[in-house]
Amino acid sequence: MTDTRTAAPSSGCPPPHPAPRRPRIVLPPGSCDAHCHVFGPATVFPYAPGRTFTPLDAPKEQLAALHSHLGLDRAVIVQSSAHGSDHRVLLDALSGGEGRFRGVALIDETTTRAEVEELHRAGVRAFRLNFLPHLRSAPSREEIDLVLELVDGLGWAAELHLSGREVADHASLIRSLPCRVVIDHLARVEIAEGAGGPALRSLRALIDTGDVWVKVSGVDRVSRQGPPYADAVALAAALVAYAPDRMLWGTDYPHVNIQGDAPDDGLLVDLLAEIAPDPGHLRLLMVDNPIECFDFSVPHHPGELP
Repeated sequence: MTDTRTAAPSSGCPPPHPAPRRPRIVLPPGSCDAHCHVFGPATVFPYAPGRTFTPLDAPKEQLAALHSHLGLDRAVIVQSSAHGSDHRVLLDALSGGEGRFRGVALIDETTTRAEVEELHRAGVRAFRLNFLPHLRSAPSREEIDLVLELVDGLGWAAELHLSGREVADHASLIRSLPCRVVIDHLARVEIAEGAGGPALRSLRALIDTGDVWVKVSGVDRVSRQGPPYADAVALAAALVAYAPDRMLWGTDYPHVNIQGDAPDDGLLVDLLAEIAPDPGHLRLLMVDNPIECFDFSVPHHPGELP
């Protein structure tokens, strides 16, 4: 087994941006990073033996410092396949949140209902299904049904990580899920297909059901132009304008499995001025939608965190 204490990061796991700029945009109080990760430290929380990549450590303290720098008050921490179904790192991160954090779990056949209930008490409100081959083979319907049975009655969402062409391929599956569905990273659509392409047509049809949410995160992953990612920002802005009450946003920190350098997280925040130029849409995107989708406590008074 690889010793994760000394293992070098895999290709595609660059270090985070060394000096993200302080955002110019002022975010609404209670704003949420609805997609971020915690990795390690591996000496305390080892990476999964069967992982497909080895990230650099990005512990909870590093994430907290970034959020303070960016002006983000809440977070949804997504369990990574690098840690597999061992959720100790996620539970540790959630434990210090005082209600400001929610989690997304990776459930499999080794997970018990007792473990799921522990995750729920800690603040997990969704499970993730990875369809991308660089992370794992696509889950079968039997595997998905097993997860649905394990989380039955808890009100969790299903978070799907897939590529653009798979939105249409899995549209029937997505419609059949008996829960809220969240699609990650702009569905990783191929921008070259344009607004009339099959992926975006299918995505809009799914949004129209009222049960499907989209994370307009990962503009750096989807863009074919590089920073400031104008092509992907235009796509994200179009989706926010189309369904402002069904959109979420996240940094995707610390940006693993990417080509080239990690993006400037301060720039990603500032791009929200273009993604959601309407102040009402910005509040939905950053505050109200995460509260509804991930079951955060509602602030007692406007601008006050619980």
